[in-house]
Amino acid sequence: MTIKQALISVSDKTGVLEFAQGLAAQGVKLLSTGGTAKMLRDAGLAVTEIGDYTGFPEMLDGRVKTLHPKVHGGILARRDLAEHMATIDAHGIPMIDLVCVNLYPFAATIAKAGVTLEDAIENIDIGGPAMVRSSAKNYAGVAIVTDPEDYAPLLAEMKANGGALQLGTRFNLAKKAFTHTARYDSMIANWLTGLDEGAEAKPADAAPVPAIFPAKLQLAFDRTEILRYGENSHQQAAFYRDTTPLAGSIAAYTQLQGKELSYNNIADSDAAWECVKAFDAPACVIIKHANPCGVAIDGSLLGAYEKAFKTDSTSAFGGIIAFNGEVDIDVVNAMNERKHFVEVLIAPSFTAEAKAALAGKTNLRVLVVPLGRDLNKLEMKRVGGGLLVQTADDFTAQASGLKVVTKVQPTAQQIEDLLFAERVAKFVKSNAIVFCGGGMTLGVGAGQMSRVDSTKIASIKATNAGLSLKGSVVASDAFFPFRDGLDVLAEAGATAVIQPGGSMRDEEVIAAADEHGIAMVFTGARHFRH
Repeated sequence: MTIKQALISVSDKTGVLEFAQGLAAQGVKLLSTGGTAKMLRDAGLAVTEIGDYTGFPEMLDGRVKTLHPKVHGGILARRDLAEHMATIDAHGIPMIDLVCVNLYPFAATIAKAGVTLEDAIENIDIGGPAMVRSSAKNYAGVAIVTDPEDYAPLLAEMKANGGALQLGTRFNLAKKAFTHTARYDSMIANWLTGLDEGAEAKPADAAPVPAIFPAKLQLAFDRTEILRYGENSHQQAAFYRDTTPLAGSIAAYTQLQGKELSYNNIADSDAAWECVKAFDAPACVIIKHANPCGVAIDGSLLGAYEKAFKTDSTSAFGGIIAFNGEVDIDVVNAMNERKHFVEVLIAPSFTAEAKAALAGKTNLRVLVVPLGRDLNKLEMKRVGGGLLVQTADDFTAQASGLKVVTKVQPTAQQIEDLLFAERVAKFVKSNAIVFCGGGMTLGVGAGQMSRVDSTKIASIKATNAGLSLKGSVVASDAFFPFRDGLDVLAEAGATAVIQPGGSMRDEEVIAAADEHGIAMVFTGARHFRH
């Protein structure tokens, strides 16, 4: 289909002048509105204003301009129906072959401090979505352009095809256009249904900050790939990214090499990445089935890796490894020397030598992820018939916020180790017990119904690894409901404990710690993880 006439009306004018110039150079007649028309005219292009085209002036502060039969008739008429073509000919309606529209800046408006409801409502586009949807519905005869990134490719295709755009191109543009308006409407719905009742009575006042959880939640994600299968081979799966990428998240990965990522690979990689981001010092995190089986910090990534591996070398086999700094050849050599098989290796960067050494491991998935501290605004979990939504667990204990509750005061070194242990426990499935010392995990007990059992498992893991728990510190993701958990810790050799506190039996547990000569601190915040 040859493009002969185009309507251009955009709020975001990025690249639109060059696009219009490219269309004009290929003999396309230009229609436009308001500020867009002025910009194109000032640049020397021949442009017909919509009011002149329809014979009906823009009115109501621009609310009514493109909502006219001469516009929508020229867009919606089916080129394959003689009746349609006869009708528009009878009414003197020329065809519009390409529509270039983006919508009033609602997102930018509501992002302003002190935005009023009146201003927000005024920046809800009406004519724009109508044209977008009309054009997308009639993709058989119309090309709808909503994304400046499409300008150059479309001009190139037209030039290569005598001014025509292929049906497949128009259909893909239509899909993008319907997505564009859907997300625009979703954003409006989320914002409006997040406002308190009564906001409508004061439209000129600063609108209240919308609730975190709107009454009607609309979500938007972009599919990046179809996965081989889900958690199990009989399940289907796909990976979707946020429409606005979260800086420093696993979704921002670039895969340097290796097999395609699976559902479990991505889930476990996320667990590893979120954990390793929690540390400022060079850190290594080894994950198996979404649980840390070895975490360590050191003066170097190599040192951190060596320490992390010691915690549970059996579980580390076939796991996920994440580093929070640039991986060099020394780390790769250490992995190769012990023939450490891993599914995914993640870091913010790799040296050229490291990349060369890894290249021979064709199945090893190597991911580069920018390092960042941002968290998802909301965390979500699908349940039968519904969705659980919560804010992110953004609490991390600091030395200044710890409350010492025992007679024994923790030493400065113990405080450092306790804070390390708390950061690890945050990423271990509940019930979580983590023994640590010297900047490394010594034993990790995860996912047990009883906290005592988690403690015993952590102790067994340490014994199997040949690691002594004498003088170790312990982090618990939640309070100890009874003293029996403390008794097991003491028996294992722990000398300091960090936990949230808040149990009805806190005094009993504190007394047990005093009895064993254990220092105990409360954080005031638990880290349940299911």
